[in-house]
Order: sequence, then structure tokens, then C-alpha cells
Amino acid sequence: MALNGNHQFEDLNDKKCAIVEKECSSDRVAYLKQILEYNGYEVVVVPSPPPKGAKPATDAESEVSEPRITTFTIGVTDTSFSPIKTVVNRELKKPGGGVVSMDYWKQRPEKEWYWK
Repeated sequence: MALNGNHQFEDLNDKKCAIVEKECSSDRVAYLKQILEYNGYEVVVVPSPPPKGAKPATDAESEVSEPRITTFTIGVTDTSFSPIKTVVNRELKKPGGGVVSMDYWKQRPEKEWYWK
């Protein structure tokens, strides 16, 4: 068990993993997997379980209702990995060169610094 809520562990595909993010879309998984594998981490991706309290849909309901959105849980086998610490300390490199910033990690447009 983690000492705080920011550094979580789980068994994903029978491997002890540090959790990077939960309930990610497939596009987000591809984006983070590219960054993490470039930096030498072994990435494990599994489908996220359905939310607690959600009742399973019957066959009749599933045909009528909208298709369910599948989300994923991303983890790395290095249990010392903390996404917050790693990004804030600028320890990750971009595949194209440079350092991963918080904006890059969150897929937001990066700000232009006034001293450039």
C-alpha cells in the first residue's frame, strides 16, 4: 500500500505496477505509452473495471443504449515511478527531443516563456 494517495500500486496482468493513470481513453494510452517506453519504462495497460455501483446491461438494453466507452489503466513495472515527481523534476524526455513539461504531459499547448 502506498504511503499517500499519489503513489498507488496495483497488480496488472500479474505484475506489480506503479499506477500512472486510471480511466484513460485509447488515445491517451497511446500518447503516454510512447513517452514512457521512450524513457525506458515497461508499460502495462489493462481495461479499467466498470464504476462501482454500475449494474450490468442486459442484451436488450445494450442494443438500444449507446456503446460503452472503454477506459484503461496504465502502469509501469518500476514501482518507484511517481508520475507527479517525474514530471515536476523534469526527468522524462520527449521522443522528439526536449523535456516533458506538465503541459506536454497533460496534452495542453505549451506556453512560450518570456525569456526565450
